Amino acid sequence: MCLLSNNVIPGNRGTAFGTNAKEEKDLQNIQKMILTIDGIKEVLINFSIFPREIQVFSSKLIPVHLIETKVKATGFHAISKDPFHI
Repeated sequence: MCLLSNNVIPGNRGTAFGTNAKEEKDLQNIQKMILTIDGIKEVLINFSIFPREIQVFSSKLIPVHLIETKVKATGFHAISKDPFHI
C-alpha cells in the first residue's frame, strides 16, 4: 500500500492532488512547475471544484514528496489524495 500512496504510478490512472491555489494563473504556474519533473507526462487541472484538483500522469515512478516540494516552491500546497475511493 505504501508504494501506491507514496508515488505517482505510471499509466493512465494518474494521482490526484488537492491544492489551495484558486487563481487560474497560479494553477497554470503550478502545472508548469510539475511538468519540469523528469517522467511527468501530463498535468490536468479541475477548475470546477474547491479545493482545486490536479491530476498528475507519469511515465515512471515519481515520489509524491517531489511533486509536493515543486508546488511548495510556487507558494502553494499540493496534498496527495487517497488512491482508492472506498
